[in-house]
Amino acid sequence: MIGRGAAVWTRTAGTGPQRVLPDGCTDLIWAEAGPDGELLVAGPDTRARLAPGPPGTRAVGLRFAPGQGPAVLGVPAHELRDQLVPLAALWPGAEVRRLAERIADAERIAEAERTAVRQAVQGRLLEEAALGRLRTAKPPDPVLAAIVAGVSRGTGVAGIAAAVGLGERQLHRRSLAAFGYGAKTLGRVLRLNRALDLARTGVPFAEVAATAGYADQAHLAREVRTLTGVPLGRLLQGSGG
Repeated sequence: MIGRGAAVWTRTAGTGPQRVLPDGCTDLIWAEAGPDGELLVAGPDTRARLAPGPPGTRAVGLRFAPGQGPAVLGVPAHELRDQLVPLAALWPGAEVRRLAERIADAERIAEAERTAVRQAVQGRLLEEAALGRLRTAKPPDPVLAAIVAGVSRGTGVAGIAAAVGLGERQLHRRSLAAFGYGAKTLGRVLRLNRALDLARTGVPFAEVAATAGYADQAHLAREVRTLTGVPLGRLLQGSGG
């Protein structure tokens, strides 16, 4: 693991569209395409998007916690906002080709193994590549953890700025570079994910709204539709992803 909050994930495309929800994170992804696959970067989303790929296409990704991605990828998060770009647009082409070949070799060598074994090997290779980048990266911005903690508590932008000793404009610039959007939008995205985690356990929507920090159930419903494109009930049923 490259750090707190970073995690490997896997996905196989189904027959219908797969909805990827905004979560404040950036992802390094290997996807099946061509002889060696394709390495991509998914920037922080402000709205849900549909994952590309025909049915059966597999992908393995490394998801960086909010604020982690720029140190690994070498660009401010806002330059990747709402984008899916080739890793070769950010890293030297030779480095990307070597990584893609190693992941594809792991796929071929482990063909006889269980799918979970192959994916674990591929995920580990993505982690190793990220670790190599972090060794030469600048230290993380020391205020990032406090910003995430503040928005997660529902603290307003002015309160967070005062707590970390920045003006509101400075806070906005630092947030754009680290998270891809300002602290207020980051707070909306993280609140959405808290609400969905609660709703998936069967908690009534009115209780979800109160616990996650919405004004009421109607506010929750509006935010879910705005950020995901579908109503909460449909989202929980798995329709559209």
